[in-house]
Amino acid sequence: MELKTILYEVAGHVATVTLNRPHRLNAWTGRMHTEYRWCIAQAEADPAVRVIVVTGAGRGFCAGADSAALEGHIEKGGYDSGIREALANPGYGVRPEFDQNFAFHFGLSKPVIAAINGPAAGVGLVLACFADLRFAAAGAKLTTAHGKIGLPAEYGLSWLLPRIIGLTHANDMLLSSRVVLSEEAAAMGLVNAVLPAEELLPHTLAYARNLASAVSPSSLRETKRQVYTDLHGDVGTAVMESEALLNRMTTEPDYREGVAALVEKRPPAF
Repeated sequence: MELKTILYEVAGHVATVTLNRPHRLNAWTGRMHTEYRWCIAQAEADPAVRVIVVTGAGRGFCAGADSAALEGHIEKGGYDSGIREALANPGYGVRPEFDQNFAFHFGLSKPVIAAINGPAAGVGLVLACFADLRFAAAGAKLTTAHGKIGLPAEYGLSWLLPRIIGLTHANDMLLSSRVVLSEEAAAMGLVNAVLPAEELLPHTLAYARNLASAVSPSSLRETKRQVYTDLHGDVGTAVMESEALLNRMTTEPDYREGVAALVEKRPPAF
């Protein structure tokens, strides 16, 4: 696929997906949606990739839906996604609940880390929330945005946000659509850390590289799957399935290498 709105690169077992419409604060379009899913599918299928980082070019992460698209919904008399090509389906097939826009992140076998370098509004906040971890630049503005343009909470954010930050904080953000700075978002538990803008991407990439080198790919895959599967289940099933995984994974190469590295006091070579 020819990428017009996304930059994609792989280095050191980390794929970096950069939303690349900086003149529009990386506002989301149907083309960007199509390219984003294609890039995530490439990363998911590439055995050299163990962690995925998502960020934005320039001053913004993603300022939400492009205003031209918002106006287009009015002219067309209803919602138009702007998607004109077949979409890649990374993460599909794990659970029926995950086979939806953005929810497919839960079906991926590799962690996704959002480096929120600037405004994340509407669908931009949705994208950040469906990542597994979030680091943000100091002073970055986050908002659900939908209430001020007469829309509902987008893409399952009404389900996801209460599970990340609790019902009270989620209701605050969802009902008011107010702007929350990254420092307040960290206090809520929405982002893992706040960093100076110039340190954000280096910190995120260093974290990603550490995950890729210090943690076995099989552990990353199965732990991520446990987290999102167990969100939809019960504690008894979670215990039972974790024990089944334990029995299986202790027979696999990553376990043998991890134990050998621990005993020999060296970094593991997964």
